[in-house]
Amino acid sequence: MNFQKIPSVIDSKTILDEAFRKARIKGRQKNIKGNWLQIIRRKESLKLDVIKDLIEQHLQRIITDFPDLQVLPEFYIKLMNLTIDLPQLRRSLSSIDWAVKTLRQLHRESVRNTTKEKDRTDIKAILNKFYGRTSSIIKQIDKDLKFLEKSRQVMRSYPDIKEMFTVCIYGFPNVGKTTLLNELTKTKAKTAAYAFTTKTINAGYFTINDKTIQVLDLPGTLARDDKMNNIEKQADLVLKELADLVIYVYDITEQCGFSLENQKELFKKISGNKILTYLSKKDLMDKVNWKEKHYSIKEIKREIGQLA
Repeated sequence: MNFQKIPSVIDSKTILDEAFRKARIKGRQKNIKGNWLQIIRRKESLKLDVIKDLIEQHLQRIITDFPDLQVLPEFYIKLMNLTIDLPQLRRSLSSIDWAVKTLRQLHRESVRNTTKEKDRTDIKAILNKFYGRTSSIIKQIDKDLKFLEKSRQVMRSYPDIKEMFTVCIYGFPNVGKTTLLNELTKTKAKTAAYAFTTKTINAGYFTINDKTIQVLDLPGTLARDDKMNNIEKQADLVLKELADLVIYVYDITEQCGFSLENQKELFKKISGNKILTYLSKKDLMDKVNWKEKHYSIKEIKREIGQLA
């Protein structure tokens, strides 16, 4: 699922202001035929319709566009549990559904009562009651609307992952993971010469013997288990749940800001996976200054235990 396509969720005030404004415009139309009572009934019914339809459109879109938690793959359920309050998400979506159903019932009753009344004042009273109850319903779910918008912003960073053989590229920030992804899959993910360039999980694909391989460029981690941000939590979950193969990237120049010793410690944390190592930035120098000594690439391979 592409979570980036979930549209923004506006708050209760914005919804109500738009609905009532368009209802006022609708009530000014001049081409309604009939006697004074028929004209009043028709105008007020049109205003009721506009308010109900516009609010329902906003709320129903939320229900439709947010992921169906009943059929969402287990990986995404785990991801939501890590990054947002999943029980509250369920409650908020239920509240939106309640508001839609309650508004529909209120609209039916108000339209029916409007067509029965013969007094201008009584018709106006029905309208005012509808406006008041509608405002109350939408204001009751304002906290849910705001929570859903915050959740949407978090979920926009979720990867669109397909069920197939998956290779994960892993390592510290700015070690060259995205560059490797681009080379393997011919994608054009952005790179830059500073840490945390990758803000989301980039995906690319290549084919071997008619089999498509999914390659995921995981955002750089600082290996801080107790202080991971949402992006790091995503990367960690993908690594544990989806990786059929891990390519661990070493920056042998240490220009990423982390020593080979630090990079080796992070490597040890994924030793349970099937792992290939990749030495990046070899084109920058044949030898690197490490612990005040000059080591060749061959010696670096020996040092990290990955002598080819």
